[in-house]
Amino acid sequence: MADSSNLSPPAAESPAAPPPGVQGFFAKFGVLRGASRELWLTFIIKILNIAAYSVTNMTIALWLSADLGYDDQKALAIVAAWSLVMTIGSILVGSFTDAVGLRRTFFIGTWLLIVARAVMVLANLKWLALVCGLFPVAVGEALGSPVLVAAIRRYSTTRQRSISFSFFYVMMNLGFIVAGLLFDYVRRHLGEHGHWVLPLAGLKISTYQTLFLVSVGLEFVMLPLLYFLREGAEATDEGLKITPREKKYSQKGLPAAMALTVRDTARDTGRLFAELLQQKGFYRLLTFLMMIAFLKLIFMQMYYVYPKFGIRVLGNGAPLGTMWSVVNSTLIIILVPIVGALTQKYSAYRMVIVGGAISAVSVFIMALPPQWFQPMANGALGNLIGHMFLGVKGAVNPYYVMIILFVTLLSVGEAFYSPRVYEYAAAIAPKGQEASYGALSFIPFFLAKLLIGLFGGTLLKWYCPETGPRHPATLWLAVALTASIAPIGLIILRRYIKVHEAGRAE
Repeated sequence: MADSSNLSPPAAESPAAPPPGVQGFFAKFGVLRGASRELWLTFIIKILNIAAYSVTNMTIALWLSADLGYDDQKALAIVAAWSLVMTIGSILVGSFTDAVGLRRTFFIGTWLLIVARAVMVLANLKWLALVCGLFPVAVGEALGSPVLVAAIRRYSTTRQRSISFSFFYVMMNLGFIVAGLLFDYVRRHLGEHGHWVLPLAGLKISTYQTLFLVSVGLEFVMLPLLYFLREGAEATDEGLKITPREKKYSQKGLPAAMALTVRDTARDTGRLFAELLQQKGFYRLLTFLMMIAFLKLIFMQMYYVYPKFGIRVLGNGAPLGTMWSVVNSTLIIILVPIVGALTQKYSAYRMVIVGGAISAVSVFIMALPPQWFQPMANGALGNLIGHMFLGVKGAVNPYYVMIILFVTLLSVGEAFYSPRVYEYAAAIAPKGQEASYGALSFIPFFLAKLLIGLFGGTLLKWYCPETGPRHPATLWLAVALTASIAPIGLIILRRYIKVHEAGRAE
């Protein structure tokens, strides 16, 4: 509750002076004044990197089925394998980056993504599109996204670090918004199974190959920005320092040096896990993260199952990206700092349970009979969502209202629990091993992708096939019940998992 003394009118001689709270809020951003150009470039690169990744991510399952002919089950099995490659690459990339440098890792990853996505744009042979396209993209993403986190830490001073990571989170969500708008724009103008003729080349590519081409364009925009990153730059409290990189295995050729780097990385990773396996806290955290995986399953559903569901239920060109990426990311940008400020005194574990429960409950909206929402769709809310916001012509399908309500409630839950997952990983970690435990916080995404790869295609086949009778409510009920394992499990296992968090009474 605000101090009543702060609510008194300002003195007559300074009527425009903002309240101290407002001054304090904007003062936090003032620490970025004078930040290194590398930090600002990293923010911009993050938007482009996430936009390119998200466009590709939303398109993969559609492309595998429509262009390469895989059924729903095989398509999502390939997605699961692709995710496994990306996860392994993300684990190994840390030592690789230490060996070759941030800037060079950026360049290698970006060029690999450009070439691999170009193969996906041009190749119609299954083996070529997968072996030389899709799976190299997983390696390229592993070389990019995790390295950006390290870049924020290296390019910000101690005072700038907290607000820099907050900015970083905002940039990530801006990237998702850009991706959602691009995803809908291309599909709306070309149709789900349309084609576009490449200028000059005269080559005809599909709608989904065009979306991959959009991702290639975003990666190309990144290249000149990467050029302005100075090798060896590091922001310190004493000022910016440029330290020449010490080349490891400099006496070896590039292929041999990279092979030795991979060997060292695998050895270091193995040693790390051997140490973790001997710690009780590791098993607590692993159990905690396994519960979180059931919540992240919702997001994997939105990436790989929701696009097919949306097209089959709402029709070709439905504004799926706007309803998901744009709405979710906009709300997250607004809600995360507000929720964070209001819930600081509560433990991370409690907030994860609250947020997880809200997120799980949100999915049950999609399992309800659509006819229950028909009066809303026919009324003012349907007009606001369908006609004014989404630009839908004619009658508004009740699923438009259902999806918006679902995504809105899901975003509220995410704002409560998602940032606190990383906080809890740090709280449970032994002193000096916060980074190792923090890295494990990405495990839920991997487990969730495996889960959706194992049964997402089956759910589509049984309850929302491309042709034949559909029962989409049952599909979403299965996801809702699975997601509910998280908050229920966290409550049941509370005595085993929960640890005391410094600075909190509970």
